[in-house]
Amino acid sequence: MSLESPLGKVRGLGSAKEGVGHWWWQRLTAIALVPLTLWFAWSAICLAGADYAVAREFFASPWRGTLMIIFLGALFFHGQLGLQTVIEDYVHSGGTRMFLLIAVKFAAVILTVASVLAVIKLTIGSMTM
Repeated sequence: MSLESPLGKVRGLGSAKEGVGHWWWQRLTAIALVPLTLWFAWSAICLAGADYAVAREFFASPWRGTLMIIFLGALFFHGQLGLQTVIEDYVHSGGTRMFLLIAVKFAAVILTVASVLAVIKLTIGSMTM
């Protein structure tokens, strides 16, 4: 039997005031990814079997390059948010949790930057000067 009140038991274990923002970003990126994924699938079908020159010509349009960059940003951000939720819910060791959260964030940033740079190189490289 404990003399501690229910409030005393949970003090310090309450909300970090970040859950609602995280939840909204997950929903917004999911909504954005629906049409972007359909566009990406259409693009992949159009480029199936094409060589590099055709892909460069396809991405010569600033709109296509911009849509691809938005798709990649939303994709990696959404994935990072989802993995963060899984890690926070299922990894109970504090040190391991912190390591995994940092690793996921770094991986998302590195993959996003590398992908965006590839699209920029593809798009700018195909413009005639």
